Amino acid sequence: MSVIPPDTTRRPPAGSRRPGLVARVAAACAALTATVAGCAEDPDAGTNGVGRLPAAQIAAKAKAAAAKADTVHLSGKVVSQGSTYTLDMRLAGDGARGEVATQAASFQLLRVGNALYLKADAAFWAGEKAGPGGGSAAKLGDKYVKVPAADPVHQRFSGFTDKDTLLAGLLGLHGELTAGNRGTVDGHRTVQVAAGAGSGGTLDVSLEGTPYPLRLQRAGGAGELKLSDWGKGVDLKAPDKEQVLDYGQKIAGAN
Repeated sequence: MSVIPPDTTRRPPAGSRRPGLVARVAAACAALTATVAGCAEDPDAGTNGVGRLPAAQIAAKAKAAAAKADTVHLSGKVVSQGSTYTLDMRLAGDGARGEVATQAASFQLLRVGNALYLKADAAFWAGEKAGPGGGSAAKLGDKYVKVPAADPVHQRFSGFTDKDTLLAGLLGLHGELTAGNRGTVDGHRTVQVAAGAGSGGTLDVSLEGTPYPLRLQRAGGAGELKLSDWGKGVDLKAPDKEQVLDYGQKIAGAN
């Protein structure tokens, strides 16, 4: 007589458990796949996190980062009062150097502290109503002219060398701010802040490291600028004396 009692537990047929198990495993796999896919598609994964902020806060952080930085390389085009300016300026808190071009002429600007120097060819000076005319224009060609603070030429061009003033004017966005679109600027991941659905300007803010502004598309098609080399050194040195012409208190009318 067997000492092992018969198994009286009722079991479903062997194949009847499989559909339930398969369904549960499939559901678990689907949930896991969705979770992994969701993480992979997170546009802010591995970033500085500013892309998760409201648009106004992103813009504020970008402006604060720009103001705190010692230097920046600004390049691109600006349309102002019907004129197009092509800028290639390296700006620092105590000066700047670079080139500005219009449809008619180009010139170099150098500011070291309070001293502003302008270098252009004779054709530029000949066309400057505020500058010296006639024979003196030839003397000015390809020389650095030290521009007196009271001269109209200083007032017109010194703004291109003032980092804080220039950025404050350029980084302004006009209209209700929205954010969310992602992009890249020279290989750097960015989040875009748009004003007025883009009509008031669009600012690309870095998602890597410090949230610097990297590109500005100005309102009304008034130009596009790139901002790079944040915090990198700018070589600011006054020209050698033999390269400088100093007309004293005012360039206008100098002979």
